Amino acid sequence: MEDVSLHVLDIVQNSIAAEASRIVIFIQDRPEQDRLEIRICDNGKGMDPDQVKSVSDPFYTTRTTRRVGLGIPLLQASAEATGGYLKIRSEKGTGTVVQAVFHSKHIDCPPMGRMEDTMAVLICCNPDVQFHYSHIFSDRKFVLHSGEIQQKLGEISIAYPDVIMWIKDYIHSGLEEIYGGVGG
Repeated sequence: MEDVSLHVLDIVQNSIAAEASRIVIFIQDRPEQDRLEIRICDNGKGMDPDQVKSVSDPFYTTRTTRRVGLGIPLLQASAEATGGYLKIRSEKGTGTVVQAVFHSKHIDCPPMGRMEDTMAVLICCNPDVQFHYSHIFSDRKFVLHSGEIQQKLGEISIAYPDVIMWIKDYIHSGLEEIYGGVGG
C-alpha cells in the first residue's frame, strides 16, 4: 500500500465484508511522540482465536472470491518496517479491533494519503453503514459521523453525489485545519 489511507480503505472493507453496521476509524498522529496509530473497530461477525492467529498469513482468507488476503499482512509489514506493530482483538458475534502503530519519523513510515477520498468512497458505497471517523494531529481533532449527517439529510441519501462532494471537501478542510494547513 502506498499510504495510510489505502491501508484504512482495505481494513474497513474487511469490516464491511464481516457485515459491520458501525465502523469506528481512529487515527492519531503525534509526531512529537514519533507515533502514528490507526485503529479500526467494527461490530461485524468477529473471529475466533484461531482465525485471529491466521489473518496475518497472506494465504488465509475467509473470502470465497479469491485465495489470498493481503490487507492485514501488508499493514503488519508496513507498521513493523517502522519498528511499530499490529494487534488484532476479535470476538465472534461482537466485532473486531485492528490497531496498527507506526514510528512516524521512520523513513519507511507511509504518508497519510488522501483520507477525504477514502472516506468519501467508503460512505458513498456503503450508505447504510455508520462511520465514525476521528483524526487527531498533536492536540487538534477532526471528527465526522456519517450517521449524524444522514440524520440531518432526512430522506436524502448520504450517497447523493453532491453530499459526497461536500463530505470530501469537509474532511479535506478539517484535516488541513488540524495539520495547520500543511497537509497530512
